[in-house]
Amino acid sequence: SSGINAEWPLRPGALDMQSGILHGEEKDFKTAFSYFYEAFEGYDSVEHPFALDGLKYMLLSKIMLGAPDDVQSLLTGKMGLKYSGRGIDAMKAIADAGKKRDISIFNETIAEYDDELKKDPVVQNHLKALYDNLLEKNLVRIIEPYSRVQIAHVAETISLPYDIVEKKLSQIILDKKFSGILDQGSGVLIVYDGSESDQTYTYALDTITHMGKVVDVLFKKAQKLS
Repeated sequence: SSGINAEWPLRPGALDMQSGILHGEEKDFKTAFSYFYEAFEGYDSVEHPFALDGLKYMLLSKIMLGAPDDVQSLLTGKMGLKYSGRGIDAMKAIADAGKKRDISIFNETIAEYDDELKKDPVVQNHLKALYDNLLEKNLVRIIEPYSRVQIAHVAETISLPYDIVEKKLSQIILDKKFSGILDQGSGVLIVYDGSESDQTYTYALDTITHMGKVVDVLFKKAQKLS
């Protein structure tokens, strides 16, 4: 009977793990974390090696949620000691890159922990999204102190080609991750503070509303003439 009892947590554990993976693919990392936690507890209770995967994916979920500090707090105490190793070290290094908003630490981690990260299909599946997310945060960190900054300087600071940086900055502005405009003619990024951006938007909206009223009046006059 002990064999049956030992096998039992593997079944719900496998279901929880699969549910976590599916929710992760849907970008619902909060729910994914809950499933990975359930899977981890099931596997850990019978000392099954899959517990390490459950813990690793719990950490991945926290990183994807933009909560790198939670990674360290999850690994304090017995859990961190019991499952220490290169797989967990890799996730800690990725979390550290996220906390510091530093793409170079991320790239160094990928190079150093190639086996642990790229050969795990679940982690590999999220590496590009992690890279894009971190690239955005790194760019925002670089431009934060400026009101005007040369795109070439940003590209040099982050050690990436000019066109990639310019394209990513355009995307960040469109996604409203920060307020500003790209002056592509002079190769300069003009950064607004929040209130300046709001005033510009309000002014543009007022102008459009006013123009709309003028068009309405002209249209009514034209109707009368006809």
